[in-house]
Amino acid sequence: MTERLYYTDPCLTEFDAQVLQIVEAPNGRPALVLDRTAFYPTSGGQPFDTGTIAAAAISDVIDQDDGTILHVLSEASVAAGLTPPSQAHGRIDWNRRFDHMQQHTGQHVLSAAFDRVLGVRTVSFHLGADSSTIDLAREVSASEIERAEEEANRIVWANRSVTIRFADADEAARLPLRKESLREGVLRLIEVDGFDLSACGGTHVSRTGEIGIIAVGSTERFRGGSRIEFFCGGRALRSHRGLRDIVSASTKAASAGPAELPAAFERLQSEVKELKRTAKDLHSRLATHEADALASRAESIGPIRFTFAVIDGSDANSLKQIATAIVTRPGNAAVVLSAPPPAFVVVARSTDVSLDAGALLKGMIVRFGGKGGGRPDLAQGGGMTGSADEMLAHARTLATAP
Repeated sequence: MTERLYYTDPCLTEFDAQVLQIVEAPNGRPALVLDRTAFYPTSGGQPFDTGTIAAAAISDVIDQDDGTILHVLSEASVAAGLTPPSQAHGRIDWNRRFDHMQQHTGQHVLSAAFDRVLGVRTVSFHLGADSSTIDLAREVSASEIERAEEEANRIVWANRSVTIRFADADEAARLPLRKESLREGVLRLIEVDGFDLSACGGTHVSRTGEIGIIAVGSTERFRGGSRIEFFCGGRALRSHRGLRDIVSASTKAASAGPAELPAAFERLQSEVKELKRTAKDLHSRLATHEADALASRAESIGPIRFTFAVIDGSDANSLKQIATAIVTRPGNAAVVLSAPPPAFVVVARSTDVSLDAGALLKGMIVRFGGKGGGRPDLAQGGGMTGSADEMLAHARTLATAP
C-alpha cells in the first residue's frame, strides 16, 4: 500500500520515496510503485497531478484496487535507472495542484451553500480542464443559483479555516456530514469551519480565502436536476478576462455600450431576417427572369421544348429555382448545370411531359460521376466532372433516347 502524503499535507510539492516495483501501466508504458507519494491519482471527480519523478514527466497517476498508486512515466528510458529498491525524488506541478485545490474546495463550499440555502443536494462533481460542474438533485432557478452563489462567496471572503480530520465509521455516523459516505473504515473528513463537513480524499486549500471567488457560469437541465458550471480563483479570473474581451469586441462591432448589447443584437437579428427575406425575393425574381430568357431559346425535340443550359457560379438552390420556373410552362423540360466543375445538375419537366427526370440524372451520373436522385418530375445531383459541353451533349442523347 502506498502512503499518501497529500492526505495530510496537500501543499507538499517535493518528496523522496523508495521504488518498490516497476510495472506496466494499462497503456503499456512503465509505471513506478513507490512506498510513499505526494502525487494525487484521478479519484472522486478530481484529475491526477502532474510533475516529475527523477528525470521523467508523469503522464498519469492511477489508484489501484490494492491500495498502491501507479506513477506512469512518459519516458521509458528513465525506468532503467530506478531499479528497486532505489530512491527517487518527486516534484509536483504546483500550479496544477493549487488550481485543483481551489476548484475542489470551492465545490465543497458551493455544494454546501446549495444544501444550506435551498436544501438541494449535490449528486456528482466533475473537475474539468477549464471549468468544473456539480449536478444537483433538482432543477434550480436563476434566482436560486444567485442566492447560493452569494452565500458561497460570503464563506470564501470570511476566510474560514479548512481542516483535515480522520474518523472511524462509528464516529462519522454521529457527525453532521453533508452527505453520507459509503466507504468503510477510517474516513478522511474535510471541514470548512462552521459551514461544511464532508468525507473526501481530494486536495484542498487551508483557508477559504485561497479560493478567491466562486463564479457560476452556465446551467442546464440534466437528468431531472440541474448541471451547474462554476469557476474558482484563477479560473474565474481567466473566465472574466475572456468575457471582458468578448464584450469589448461586441460593443465595437455593434456600436453600443455593454448594457445596450442585448437590444443591439436583437435589432441586428431583425435586420438580418429582413435582409434574408429581401434576398430570397430577389433570388426568386432573378430566377424567374433567367428562366424566361432560357425558355425563350428552348429547342424542340419532338413534342417537348428542352432547355439545356450552363449557368456560371450558381449553387444547387439557384439551379433548382431556375429549372422549376422554366417547367411551369406546359410542354417544357430543363437540364441546367453549374460551372465550373464539379457541377450541380437539376433535371425538371412540366406535368404534361413524359420524361423521367430521375432516370436522366442517373444516366448522367453513370457517365460523369457524382451522386443524386429524385422523382420523375424533378431530380438533382452534384459532384459531376467533365466539360459542360460534354455533359449537355450527353443529356441531349439521354433525352432523345427511345
